[in-house]
Amino acid sequence: MTTFDRRRFLMLSAAGLALPLVPRLALAEEAALSEAAKAVGGTIVAQGPAPKPLRLAVLSFQGSSFWEAADKGIVAATEYLKPLNTTVDYIQLGTGLTAEVMVAGIDGALTKQYDGIAAVPIFDGTVAKVNEVVAEGVPFISFIADSAEKSNRNVSMGMLAYDAGAKAGEFIAKQTGGKGKIAVITGYLGAAQHDARMNGALDLIKKNYPDITIVGPFECKDDDATAYSQATDVMTSNPDLSIIYVTAGGSEAAAKAVRDAKATGKVGVVGYDNLPEKQQYKDGGEILALIDQAPARQAFDSIVMLHNMLGFGATYPAEIAIDAPVVLGKGAKT
Repeated sequence: MTTFDRRRFLMLSAAGLALPLVPRLALAEEAALSEAAKAVGGTIVAQGPAPKPLRLAVLSFQGSSFWEAADKGIVAATEYLKPLNTTVDYIQLGTGLTAEVMVAGIDGALTKQYDGIAAVPIFDGTVAKVNEVVAEGVPFISFIADSAEKSNRNVSMGMLAYDAGAKAGEFIAKQTGGKGKIAVITGYLGAAQHDARMNGALDLIKKNYPDITIVGPFECKDDDATAYSQATDVMTSNPDLSIIYVTAGGSEAAAKAVRDAKATGKVGVVGYDNLPEKQQYKDGGEILALIDQAPARQAFDSIVMLHNMLGFGATYPAEIAIDAPVVLGKGAKT
């Protein structure tokens, strides 16, 4: 890749356009994006029917509206690639996010000899297994949340989590006027992306806004009921609380806790993922801001990239950083 091409890619990816830089087949041979693909924000176009049948495995978790959004991208990619000689098998790993669960899923996919694998590795304990996959000659794409320790995966797509956290920290400081009390609810302590989002915000706040007091973090394990309970408890224990920062799953549950406590306008939620289920809380003033990472698009694009890599020798940058826009709610100070 030339220096010019690399710079061009970085500019495109910063705009949320993850585009391949390798020569592509004539446009007439490409498979136009389906309406379902467009609906999930898909940007990678299949370069045509695979010359031979391909079998792809995609591994993801369940249990929240975030993972349901990723599911939509997986389904859209499955249907899009079906007439293009590529079969996609969706391996659901359940609601418990652990390295052990992901490793077992990847190991099963490797045993079944899939041509390519896309997954959400998220924990450092997955690195050795990912390296094993690649050593076997099977392309591996990480999407949404990679491990902090870099594996030999071919491509990693996702937001720059620490930078997104810093963006959240600046927003929180603006909402509080640089003083007051905030609480932090994270998903899984030890999950690389969750920790990076948390630390990106807290490092910035501690360095630049010493008059902001931080309560927590509390680990909700991406469980809405737990996040609701934690948000309720922390508001009760801290009547001077002004912000609840949710680094992973649970932002809508925290927003519901704010509404149920009749604390709307007094306590606001800052979180991630601009999903339809959260719209009522943005409109109601409970959610002040969401940093979006487009899980459906990431899932779709990762799967289609595998199709193009295996079927046409397409290459993609090892790191694809997606845009992470801040979507404001009704109660946000601008």
